[in-house]
Amino acid sequence: MDLLKFFTAGSVDDGKSTLIGRLLYDSDSILADQLEALQQSNRKNDDGTIDLAILTDGLKAEREQGITIDVAYKYFQTERRKFIIADTPGHIQYTRNMVTGASNSDLAIILVDARNGVVEQTIRHSFLVSLLEINHVVVCINKMDMLDYYENTFNVIREAYAKIAQKLKLKEVTYIPVSALKGDNIVNKSNNMPWYDGKSLLDHLESIAVNEDKKSSKARMPVQWVIRPQTDELHDYRGYAGRVLSGSFRINDKITVFPSGIKSEIYKIEINMQEQDVASVGSSVTLHLKDNIDIGRGDILVNSDHEPAVSQSIEADLCWMDTKVLDPSITYLLQHNSKLTKCKILEILYKVNINTLEKVDADSFQLNDIGRVSIRTAEPLAFDLYQENKLNGGAILIDPRTNLTVGSLMFRANAE
Repeated sequence: MDLLKFFTAGSVDDGKSTLIGRLLYDSDSILADQLEALQQSNRKNDDGTIDLAILTDGLKAEREQGITIDVAYKYFQTERRKFIIADTPGHIQYTRNMVTGASNSDLAIILVDARNGVVEQTIRHSFLVSLLEINHVVVCINKMDMLDYYENTFNVIREAYAKIAQKLKLKEVTYIPVSALKGDNIVNKSNNMPWYDGKSLLDHLESIAVNEDKKSSKARMPVQWVIRPQTDELHDYRGYAGRVLSGSFRINDKITVFPSGIKSEIYKIEINMQEQDVASVGSSVTLHLKDNIDIGRGDILVNSDHEPAVSQSIEADLCWMDTKVLDPSITYLLQHNSKLTKCKILEILYKVNINTLEKVDADSFQLNDIGRVSIRTAEPLAFDLYQENKLNGGAILIDPRTNLTVGSLMFRANAE
């Protein structure tokens, strides 16, 4: 049974948490103790029904304010597929949390309040979806019950969003009119909207074909740990442990170690202390090479036929996540997989005006600003372009004064 990872996004009070709660509730994916807690909760809707949003509101502040602050993950499955849902915040100050939830997703659900139509956060989140190279987008036009399920409302919003999708070059967009509160078109088709002839949300999620071609065949494994027990029993043992980001490794594969460029071959693969013939994507493995060469944490092993770019100068899209303004005079830390190095922001190439989606000149980045920058790292990075290999094409910026993440980077070009 395959797995679909998706996240919800949208503006404040568009109904993201309620939609997820309804999806879980109507698909019988709530455990008995959760259902009992729901029924005993003091939070009710205006019509006296259970407030399903509390299924994803884990923080006390979220329950008290009725908003989503942190990313909440929910797991469920049907007879056809397994799912991991990331419920992300709608408030603009928590856009950084939305990026976290979206970064590993296969599909985005963008909620639009039928009463308000497309708003700034709708555009902001959609732009981030395009930057994160998420191929599948579902636009759920919610709260249709509050507008008497009027078809023209759905059509107007669909046309407005289609113009944005075209500008952002979103690849596959599906539009579904829903009422998360009443359950229309969430799990079951709605009788209140006979003019809609598409699938319900769950049916769409179960049947959509997740593109496998977005997963790079280029084998990449960042080294997290060099294993050298140096005991009498394992005197000559030397293994390189890490997680296979993409592609696969096999015994006798020719590999290159970056950034040094030294070449070798794999003679043994271990997974859970058992020897294997292949290490596939997602596996935590220990690779053994035929040559004793100098390899350390932060180096990356790749298949020699598909070598990455190696550079200290890179152009990258940046989503700024800190309340402090980006300061080009500061030497930031850059975390790229297991490699940590210092870096400088050499130039802000442009920012994006979220309302018009135009590139504008800028000399600073503030909270939630998005644009492109040129960076210079203290050590060479072995990377892929984000659009070609997401897991080896991104990094985070860390402020050394606070050790907090302040920005998310998506590598777009070798600047040298």
